[in-house]
Amino acid sequence: MLPARLRIHPLVVAIPVRNEAERINTCLSALASQREARLTHAVLLLNNCTDNTPCCVRDYAARLPFAVSVIARTYPPSIAHVGTARREAMEIAARIAGPDGILFTTDADGAPSPDWLVNTLAAFDRGADAVCGRAVIDPVEALLIPAHLHRDDEAESAYATLLDRIHDLIDPDPHDPWPRHTEHSGASIAVSVSGWERAGGIPALPLGEDRGFLAALRRVDAAIRHAPDVVVSVSGRVQGRASGGMADTMARRLVRQDEMLDDTLEPAADCLRRAQARARLRGLYGLPSGSVPRQAAIGQLADRLKLPPRHVADIARSPFFGMAWDRLEAAAGAVLRRRPVRRVDLEREFRQAERIVRRLLAARATSPHPALPSPGSLLPPLSMSSR
Repeated sequence: MLPARLRIHPLVVAIPVRNEAERINTCLSALASQREARLTHAVLLLNNCTDNTPCCVRDYAARLPFAVSVIARTYPPSIAHVGTARREAMEIAARIAGPDGILFTTDADGAPSPDWLVNTLAAFDRGADAVCGRAVIDPVEALLIPAHLHRDDEAESAYATLLDRIHDLIDPDPHDPWPRHTEHSGASIAVSVSGWERAGGIPALPLGEDRGFLAALRRVDAAIRHAPDVVVSVSGRVQGRASGGMADTMARRLVRQDEMLDDTLEPAADCLRRAQARARLRGLYGLPSGSVPRQAAIGQLADRLKLPPRHVADIARSPFFGMAWDRLEAAAGAVLRRRPVRRVDLEREFRQAERIVRRLLAARATSPHPALPSPGSLLPPLSMSSR
């Protein structure tokens, strides 16, 4: 059931579209078939389309239970990418929704599940400013992808989940409790208009505009929920519309698997160090300015990251924790620099992450408020058999 307080909010979806005559009506049909909730408006930003997409949309729009705005753009080649299109689509959607509205965005080749809207709105009802859903490959098209690529993706996703669990256990987020997922896909992002404005909108990046937007939301301490029950089915094609996107990645891996894992992943020990630094910085925000405990905590964090205490104290005066964390990561240099993980090392790093999670869970079981453990206590030496 749609929460009562959300029934009055305009719900507007923004969709960047390029040459999607074959798929756009499937997307719109899925949006029209939502259960227990209904969109107010859909904004379709046609980005340099050269196929029959405009006619397909025009012929289908009259049958939809929500209003549709179709905006055609011919951007210069240098900016004719999804970041530009999604940014403008969201700007138009925000004007339609108004200050009390909620903005959604998905991809033109996506088909949101029937409970996509209502499950997203339930997360807003629990206090979220933004909600990230999961993008899963259409099961029929998934059969066309070799099994070894599915296995590689599952292993990489499982490792990402373990690293995220380390962060959850050391630096928990009350707005994003476990279980959660780790995706930041433009196929399923929702945000309040106020949160969208605070973050400065979608960055007009040629690639990764979705991750860039979530980073901007984090910098202003938006409450972000990674909801496992919010799902969009996307195509499994290997000839995509965005250079460097998911389709290009799959096409490349069909020829030769990438040597390195996704650049958001890092060795388990580095993840532990990062999570502990975040937790210590967050703790500073709960201590009175100028107090002895705060000065001591600043000194401990500065010593751990090999930074001058005055620099850490200045960073901790940032108005938002997310902004302070960005500054601290940059200042810490090599101590917190992200190192990539080679695919051949994934099994070893996975076992290391499992050991860390088990020890964190054991510490939680023995004390409801365990002291922050030292990295050494959670990282036993690897046996020769696991190297």
